[in-house]
Amino acid sequence: MSDNKLEVTASAQQQPSQQRSTQKESELPENAQVANGQSANEQVSLARFPKRLLILMVVYILTSVSGLLASDTSNKQSLLFCVLTLMLVAAVFGRQKAALYMLRGYAVVQMAFYSMLPLLMSGDATPREPTRFEVGPYFIELGDWFIYGLLFALGLWQLWVSFSKSVANCFVRKVNMNILS
Repeated sequence: MSDNKLEVTASAQQQPSQQRSTQKESELPENAQVANGQSANEQVSLARFPKRLLILMVVYILTSVSGLLASDTSNKQSLLFCVLTLMLVAAVFGRQKAALYMLRGYAVVQMAFYSMLPLLMSGDATPREPTRFEVGPYFIELGDWFIYGLLFALGLWQLWVSFSKSVANCFVRKVNMNILS
């Protein structure tokens, strides 16, 4: 019977220590520090890059590269705009907090431009014919209202992506205005 008492007391002493160790293990991922100074939760959030942000970055890359290929060397402003957009994409993939601010500013400025575009294009010097897009033997004619609506929808989508919470959680570094570090 004394052996049973010893086993019971030994198992009773092990249970609280086991409970404490499992309790500490469950708390460990929240408070654990990894080598680069970030907690494990921050590291998990770094691993997840929102799909909508990836799609937006692909759109930016495609438009910038096509702008670089289509522009001539006489229009240096369009070349500069395309290169700056590619630098913004590089900064977003670097998860810099400054890139989040630039992405939001970029979306707001584009939305303002898209909103004013019908007013800017309504002068007497602009043609009233539908815009014709030709790709090889195929072509499509679109009215200005359709193009403005498409650009406005693109601007709204950019605003939604850049101001969404999941995108903001993706950028976890301290405020650093050096976008390429």
